[in-house]
Amino acid sequence: MDALCKGLFWYLDLDEDGTLDILELQECLQDVGNIQLQGAVKKIFTTGDINKDGKLDFEEFMKYLKDHEKKMKLAFKSLDKNNDGKIEASEIVQSLQILGLTISEQQAELILQSIDADGTMTVDWNEWRDYFLFNPVTDIEEIIRFWKHSTGIDIGDSLTIPDEFTEDEKKSGQWWRQLLAGGVAGAVSRTSTAPLDRLKVMMQVHGSKSHKMNIYDGFRQMVKEGGIRSLWRGNGTNVIKIAPETAVKFWAYEQYKKLLAEEGQKIGTFERFISGSMAGATAQTFIYPMEVMKTRLAVGKTGQYSGIFDCAKKILKHEGVGAFYKGYIPNLLGIIPYAGIDLAVYELLKSHWLDNFAKDSVNPGVMVLLGCGALSSTCGQLASYPLALVRTRMQAQAMLEGSPQLNMVGLFRRIISKEGIPGLYRGITPNFMKVLPAVGISYVVYENMKQTLGITQK
Repeated sequence: MDALCKGLFWYLDLDEDGTLDILELQECLQDVGNIQLQGAVKKIFTTGDINKDGKLDFEEFMKYLKDHEKKMKLAFKSLDKNNDGKIEASEIVQSLQILGLTISEQQAELILQSIDADGTMTVDWNEWRDYFLFNPVTDIEEIIRFWKHSTGIDIGDSLTIPDEFTEDEKKSGQWWRQLLAGGVAGAVSRTSTAPLDRLKVMMQVHGSKSHKMNIYDGFRQMVKEGGIRSLWRGNGTNVIKIAPETAVKFWAYEQYKKLLAEEGQKIGTFERFISGSMAGATAQTFIYPMEVMKTRLAVGKTGQYSGIFDCAKKILKHEGVGAFYKGYIPNLLGIIPYAGIDLAVYELLKSHWLDNFAKDSVNPGVMVLLGCGALSSTCGQLASYPLALVRTRMQAQAMLEGSPQLNMVGLFRRIISKEGIPGLYRGITPNFMKVLPAVGISYVVYENMKQTLGITQK
């Protein structure tokens, strides 16, 4: 190892000053074709630069490589199930199944091909070490987390399955920093797309065959009634509920996983879906009164409510405690199709990409991940939208003069008899219009927050 370190150091030290800087390492990695590792250079320097002078001397470089080699060795051994000194496709499949990620043997072979230097379709220790030498990835969990369904993407709905965190992230406190970054990203994203969200609610509640409301007319009516500021009515409540909902969902998800997983085993995709759905239901039960108030504030006229507390006080006084849970059942039922289809479509897209496009790396890149996340969430929304519309109408129907107070089944019948199936999808256009800006804004804010909070990049 010492001879390897010495030879590498002098090869990388382009200006021969006895130290390495970021530009030298980036240039050399590009020369040998490791373009996908450019993002790793910063982490190498953060970890290896002990005296924080912005450079690596030989001792620092040597210490970093030796420490990193130990971690690579552990990762290699964890994959080499039969201890024959080689990693095969079947061992990758087995290891990922333990971590709750199912891939085919063909997909595992694609992963092997990107590491296998001699074309034997197995990877020995030397090939493994050479491939990951300048990559801060240290274990198989980090390698598959390229495909993590990111917490940072917020499209305004809160029914997605919570994120997975490694044991290291839990011990180091990275988990709460990631949740905080995701919360801030969600707040900025929801505030940026709030006018479209309020328009969706108005179309869900007031739209009908006799009272057609298109996007232009909807915005014009809202601005005429309450001015530009009224476009953000109800957004404060929508942002405030992010924190308690995220906290309850994360806590509940961990508890349900423990109940469903066998001792010492990671949960699979189905158990993750069940745990995530139950965690979503638990969180929604806890914060549901805020969902009702958000709808009431969004639908309310100028001066009807002075704020969230005034809204709560008036609902309690005129309708009682039960009003805070109007629409709760369709909301709860909507979690299953939303979370299930979101997860299934994401897994399908991931498999398709690995089968057809994973040639040199299993890392799909930011645009592919964002696209898969946005598309899977949109499919989830499409499946659960009729339930979401009925929920919103049940939350708001007490505000509509002369409107009968119907239950879920009664409302479904009424909408279908008067408006047909299209009536169950009123407001879906502004809902879909906000997906792309919401994904883009939340991702940019999430990445910036991760840097601000010092979250290490994978």
